[in-house]
Amino acid sequence: MSMPLLIEWKLITHGNEKRLAEKENMFEITFEGYKLFPINDVIEIRRQHNSDQVGNGRIIEITWKDGSTICKYQLLSLYNVN
Repeated sequence: MSMPLLIEWKLITHGNEKRLAEKENMFEITFEGYKLFPINDVIEIRRQHNSDQVGNGRIIEITWKDGSTICKYQLLSLYNVN
């Protein structure tokens, strides 16, 4: 069975991101379904679809596996801490 591919221009985290210890300001988040993001471009990061932008990030790596998308990104700027 095929699964749709969504093209995203904002990273919506819903607070599910995990900090990675391998490099400073690196995070990983897993999404259900297949999503495509621009790699190595600066994109907005938001906690919810209708919330204010919390910062900017750069997608470093995208992995599609078992009907999900694993996205590694670097946080470039943070507008607030909460």
